[in-house]
Amino acid sequence: MRANSNTDNEQLLALIDGAIAEAEAVIQPKSIWRIFDCEVTENALLIGDVKFESRRLAENLRGCRRVAVLGATLGTQGDGLLRKYSGESAKLMTMQAVLTAKIEELCDGVQADIERECGCKTRQRYSPGYYDLDIKEQKTLFSLLDITKRCGITLTDSFQMIPTKSVTAFAGIEDNDEQ
Repeated sequence: MRANSNTDNEQLLALIDGAIAEAEAVIQPKSIWRIFDCEVTENALLIGDVKFESRRLAENLRGCRRVAVLGATLGTQGDGLLRKYSGESAKLMTMQAVLTAKIEELCDGVQADIERECGCKTRQRYSPGYYDLDIKEQKTLFSLLDITKRCGITLTDSFQMIPTKSVTAFAGIEDNDEQ
């Protein structure tokens, strides 16, 4: 696979291509998602009796009556690659960039699956830790999805996810009349 780039620096392209190939050979992507009915107020998202307070999340979801809650990870192998290159800054930065692109691709694919399976359009993802949505909300989001059991993602005491190349997010679902 050839890196898509505007550079003709063969050494850089080889470094990127090598990181892509190495990552694709070992990562084990997993994901989960569920659709919930919701209510959006001026400052919060309500899923049943669970309240996520965030004015920015509410703005993102305004008009939605359903929300997708998703989790995705590249697995522990991604963290292994980052440890492997921890003493080699160029390779580490390249692998970090490749894995970041891979988790974004995975999340984009999850949203595409949701749209295809539910016949809907989803909005931009919004995750705990963005703006005014407290990172501590990870714990509540994890419980909605049973994400540790289903994807192997765990939370540290500071609410960071392990494996590190993992994402949780909300994606508003637009009703057919909004499309």
